[in-house]
Amino acid sequence: MKITICGKVYNITNETQSPFTLLSSLFQIKEMQNRTLAFRSGCKSGVCGSCAVKVNGVEKLACKTMIQEGDVIEPLNNSRVLKDLIVDINNQDTFLKQSKAFLHKRSSLQPSKEDEKKIDNETNCILCNSCLSSCPVYTVNNNFIGPFALARNFRYIQDSKEQEVQTKIDAIQGDGVWDCTLCGNCNIVCPAKIDIKGDIEKLRNKSAQFGYNNPNMSIGLNFNTQDFGFNPNGF
Repeated sequence: MKITICGKVYNITNETQSPFTLLSSLFQIKEMQNRTLAFRSGCKSGVCGSCAVKVNGVEKLACKTMIQEGDVIEPLNNSRVLKDLIVDINNQDTFLKQSKAFLHKRSSLQPSKEDEKKIDNETNCILCNSCLSSCPVYTVNNNFIGPFALARNFRYIQDSKEQEVQTKIDAIQGDGVWDCTLCGNCNIVCPAKIDIKGDIEKLRNKSAQFGYNNPNMSIGLNFNTQDFGFNPNGF
C-alpha cells in the first residue's frame, strides 16, 4: 500500500490484514524507512488531539483514521510548519487568553446537573487545531480568534460559576464572533463533534443581548443600480 506524506511516497506493509491506522503507519515508516520523519502523538486513542493532520485535504486524527491506498498526508493549515507533520501550536494560548476563555471570577453557587449539561459538549474540546486549520476566515485574517477559542468562550459564558460574562462578551467582538462566515467547516472536522457553528451563532445572540450589533450590517453599500441592469422607473 502506498501513501504520500509531505510529498514523498512510502510503501506501507500491513501484515495483519486488519484495519491499519495512519498513526501506526507513521510509526512503521519512522522505524523502517525514514528515521527523520517528524509527527506528534500522545494518547493514541483520540483524546489528546496531538496527532491531527490533513488526510486528502481533510483534517483528521491520525490515531483514529484508517489508512487507505493512495492517501495523501499533509500538516495542518494555518499554522507554521516546524518539520514534516509538526506545526507550531503556540497560538492556542494566545487565542484562549485573548477570548478570555477561562474562569475569571468564580461564583459561590453550586452548579446543578442541568448547569453541567449546558457546557458538557464544549468541555470535550481537545484543542487539536483541526477547526482552525479548516477555517477560511483565519486563512485571510490571522488575527481572527478562531473557532476553538470562540467555542471555549461560549463554554465559560454558559458556566454558572462564571460571574464576569460581560468581560468575555467584550473580548470576542473584534476579529471574533462577527467575522465568522458560518461555513460549518469546523463542525465537519471536529473529532469531538462539537457544534462550533451553533455556539458562534449563540454568541452572536448573547452579544446582541449585551448591546452589540453586527458591524458588517452597518456598512453602507454604494453602487450604481444601472450597473446591475436595474431601472428604477421599471423600463
